[in-house]
Amino acid sequence: MRLVSTAFEEGAPLPKKFTADGSNVSPPLEWLDAPAGTRSFALICDDPDAPRGIWVHWVLFNIPSDKTGLAENVATQSIGARSGKNDFGKLGYGGPAPPRGKPHRYYFKLYALDRSLDLPEGATKPQLESAMKGHILAEAQLMGTYGRA
Repeated sequence: MRLVSTAFEEGAPLPKKFTADGSNVSPPLEWLDAPAGTRSFALICDDPDAPRGIWVHWVLFNIPSDKTGLAENVATQSIGARSGKNDFGKLGYGGPAPPRGKPHRYYFKLYALDRSLDLPEGATKPQLESAMKGHILAEAQLMGTYGRA
């Protein structure tokens, strides 16, 4: 399985539009070659370079198996998925907002699952990871960077 975006390439900077310094909207994402038997997808975006440890920017799950991507600034309910809580304490996407200095890395991680998850809206990354255990058929990731001068 592969995860790509029309907005940025692997290892390249995220356009400002997708950050807290811009419009703070989620980037478009597409995936290819999902395995047979996929019943849903889950997505996590986090920053391992945050000063206080890994910072979660996006938790999304129960993305229907017939989806092959997410539009820019996707409305979660419009695609039948559920939003989890990010480390900003909000549902949905929270764009990069690193301290000034060295650019941070932002990993978008997609999981193909063999079932939908019995989790409520607002579930956290640890809750999602726990619920996914034993149900991951494939995973893919795409990393972008962002830094403030």
